[in-house]
Amino acid sequence: MDVTFAPSGPLQGRLTPPADKSISHRAAMVAAMATEPVTITGYLTAEDTLSTLEAVRTLGADVQREGTTVKVRGVGLRGPDARGTTIDVGNAGTLMRLLPGWLAGQEGREFRFDGDSSIRKRPVDRIAVPLGRMGARIEATDGRLPPFVVRGTKLHGIRYELPVASAQVKSCVLLAGLLAEGETTVVEPVASRDHTERMLTHLGVPLRRSGNEITIGPVDALTVDDIQVPADISSAAFPIVAAVLVGGSDVTIENVNVNWTRTGILTILRRMGAQIEGEVEQRADGAIPAGEPTADLQVTAGPLRGTVVEGDEIPLAIDELPLVALLGCFAEGETIVRGAEELKHKESDRIATVVDGLRGLGATIEATDDGFVVQGAGGIRGGTIAAHGDHRLAMLGAVAGLASREGVRVVGMEAADVSYPGFGDHVARLQQA
Repeated sequence: MDVTFAPSGPLQGRLTPPADKSISHRAAMVAAMATEPVTITGYLTAEDTLSTLEAVRTLGADVQREGTTVKVRGVGLRGPDARGTTIDVGNAGTLMRLLPGWLAGQEGREFRFDGDSSIRKRPVDRIAVPLGRMGARIEATDGRLPPFVVRGTKLHGIRYELPVASAQVKSCVLLAGLLAEGETTVVEPVASRDHTERMLTHLGVPLRRSGNEITIGPVDALTVDDIQVPADISSAAFPIVAAVLVGGSDVTIENVNVNWTRTGILTILRRMGAQIEGEVEQRADGAIPAGEPTADLQVTAGPLRGTVVEGDEIPLAIDELPLVALLGCFAEGETIVRGAEELKHKESDRIATVVDGLRGLGATIEATDDGFVVQGAGGIRGGTIAAHGDHRLAMLGAVAGLASREGVRVVGMEAADVSYPGFGDHVARLQQA
């Protein structure tokens, strides 16, 4: 589906983005690990997270969904069994990399994973290595790609130093640690998103953190409370950046999860000169995700200056770095992102696709081995950009169109449904407010 986004007048109004994708994935998985029914409210009903519901159904959980409310009766920590059925992860990389952690400890059972054409290009060796050290057997295509098979065994705890900060790999190892003999420790080079740790801590799992080391111990069972999911900062980033770039805009984004491990994009935007205001509201009730702060963010348009994004900021803004490239096109001076090689392993090679896509819209941008360099030119002309099946690239093109001089045609806009169903409707609402 091709959609053209014309240059926009000021964006105005309020909206609540879709529920947090990372927390929705994790909520469905931990609910499936429980034996008592769990109700999840505010669940993201996008393609990726619906794949997770279908995956836990395949493992034996009973799942009932009505709108954004999901009720799960799980199979228990040691009860999943696919019974020869392939677990289809669709396009969901988080699902593909987290779920094997739980299944690796299911002694004597095997689980086959597959997905769409995009997922078959995404490596699984980064989870296969630590799970293998714990005693599991992972058999992947060409040694590193889906489809792959997880053969469950008796696991033992390890100390694993992540070569690259990755919340997905970290979470996979921690979930495996729930079933391993002894303690399991994951060492991060820099902090990455910590939703898994927060959720497991709230469930009473013996988990402790010391600096960049997270240690977890085994448990016999999980008792899971009902779960409430806030809005996703990664989805919110697209209307936020649109409001920053389109002159005269004044937009409020409601109930956004502002966990510090996810808000790198807000730090970067403010450093570039964006006007973003909002007070954090810490959750006080007992519902998971306890301790996940939220905020209503008021965003207004204004002039920007170039910046450098590197080091510890990269994992805190990994999904929003394509937007940093777009922001750099409108900023005064040079914008540089480095140390972001992880972008090559997303739904597309986001270094190549973002650079090629924005260059086609008139941007002055060059790719590097681990990022890109953008020369600010006061904006972009417009043109056509292909989504390449990548939801974030599709929405990047849409935002670029709103802020461009001539408009942007996005080829494959349906990819946005992976994480932000109704994105086009939300854009239209802000234009009509």
